[in-house]
Amino acid sequence: MIMPIPVTVTFRDMPPSPSVDALVRRWANRLTRLEPRIQRCDVTIDLPHRHHEHGRRFRAQIAIALPGREIAVSHEPGDDDAHEDVRVAVRDSFRAARRQLDAHVRRAARSPRAA
Repeated sequence: MIMPIPVTVTFRDMPPSPSVDALVRRWANRLTRLEPRIQRCDVTIDLPHRHHEHGRRFRAQIAIALPGREIAVSHEPGDDDAHEDVRVAVRDSFRAARRQLDAHVRRAARSPRAA
């Protein structure tokens, strides 16, 4: 059984949300299926811009610590209104993090130094 990784969730310019915190922790622990050596995952969720014409768009930034490497994802809100839902912003950022982590795992498997 894979142990849950330490996850830190920080909310900026918005009140903390237990349901969003739980969502982030579920997404973070899913990443261990791809790479069990993840040491920690730090996530910051914020509202970087408040435009009257576009509404409030959330951003989720993720930093994943691996032995000897850190993967950082800052998925900016697009022009559509999808990131007005914090859960969509979290999902999109974790999908981007998963793609980067997958590329890292594939590179490590091809490397002669891979364990």
